[in-house]
Amino acid sequence: MKVSELGEFGLIERLAELLASQGSAAFSDRLVVGIGDDAAVWRENGSAVVATTDTLASGVHFLPDKTPWRDLGWKALAVNVSDIAAMGAVPEFALVTLALPPDTEVEAIDDLYRGLSEAGEAYGVVIAGGDIVRADQPVITVALCGRAGLDASNEPLVLRRGAAVAGDLLAVTGSLGGAAGGLRLLREGKHADTGALIERHLRPQPRALAGPAALAAGVRCAIDVSDGLLQDLGQICKASRAGAVVWRDKLPVEPALAELFGADEALRMAATGGEDYELLFAGTSEQLDALRKQIDVPLTVIGETVIDPACEARLLDENGKAIDLPVAGWDHLKGQS
Repeated sequence: MKVSELGEFGLIERLAELLASQGSAAFSDRLVVGIGDDAAVWRENGSAVVATTDTLASGVHFLPDKTPWRDLGWKALAVNVSDIAAMGAVPEFALVTLALPPDTEVEAIDDLYRGLSEAGEAYGVVIAGGDIVRADQPVITVALCGRAGLDASNEPLVLRRGAAVAGDLLAVTGSLGGAAGGLRLLREGKHADTGALIERHLRPQPRALAGPAALAAGVRCAIDVSDGLLQDLGQICKASRAGAVVWRDKLPVEPALAELFGADEALRMAATGGEDYELLFAGTSEQLDALRKQIDVPLTVIGETVIDPACEARLLDENGKAIDLPVAGWDHLKGQS
């Protein structure tokens, strides 16, 4: 079997099974969240460490001839900040690994690190070290550690994908589809009057404050929208053993998309495009109302979790009829988007 047949998420499940019995009891007792969430979590000296890592590869995650190195540095750290935020934690220290062709200009790496530093300053992250290796194409990997508190039972206070229950409302920050629209414009070489969309793709703005605010409001379930809304909601469904419905007319579609690409394509981008790095929450109306008062970005209720043995996420039209889309989102190994 090829990994393309198994897919990214199937491979993750397989690896989790292979690693299920790893480690000594002393370490396994400290690990609270392992493979399968936005970040790993373990207890450490009266608090909890929250750790994640992401890789950006040339030609896969960024267009090398259309992505400024400074923006690439920003994005490499920002996408990891989004994972930490999705757990309700606060980011702290990062390690950076660079894989570079030998003929890479030194000035380009200067700009890359200027972008990393800008994102670090914006989100309170210190770049603490890393590694550099040779490769045919540029690849940047960031590993980011954050911190969360413990409750009275010594359990980490974090948001989890598996904490939704049937009847919860689903709410998302900001707007959706902008990053997918910006990527398409870059590919087509269109820049006039579309800078905001391109900025959404090149310099995502993770909702670093919304995650901790959600915890304070009593919300316990979240995920960041990185692989596409329906794809990521499907991860909540699977982990929580529930279904979900999203109402098409409630989706906060990026306003410029319909005018540029048409209503149907705007909907597809918003529902499946990915890389918006907004946060998707599941909680009660009271919890979401409390959260809305604490954050400075829009929070839109887009659907609800339901009892569904199939644990599927469905997009419904105004008449309650399911809308079929070609794919739910991005899978790195199957190449779907």
